[in-house]
Amino acid sequence: RRLRRRPTITLLDVFQGHARNQPHRVLLRYREEVYTYQDVERRSNRLGRALLGLLSPQEQRGGSVAVFLPNEPAYIWTWLALAKLGIPMACLNSNVRGQALRHALAAAGATVIIASTGE
Repeated sequence: RRLRRRPTITLLDVFQGHARNQPHRVLLRYREEVYTYQDVERRSNRLGRALLGLLSPQEQRGGSVAVFLPNEPAYIWTWLALAKLGIPMACLNSNVRGQALRHALAAAGATVIIASTGE
């Protein structure tokens, strides 16, 4: 039934509802770090503003962004920032290298790549 609702409720909508209604509730625990909904909301908003300053209007409207990050909290707020901006995200496996990575990048057709310093 939920899938037939109009307008469709997205994961971003659910996240933002939780961030609004229970901002201090823990969303993530990663190693020794704890992130609340409010923390993740703020970080995704900051990244979204930074991306708007970096991406050209053409990239914002028609491009995708390749995300080459390991499994870490930054991946989540990167995804949320791109979702808020309406920019498609091409998820690249951070373990892939060489020819397989070149193929994945070409297939993604992304004009921008977000990667951690270790990648």
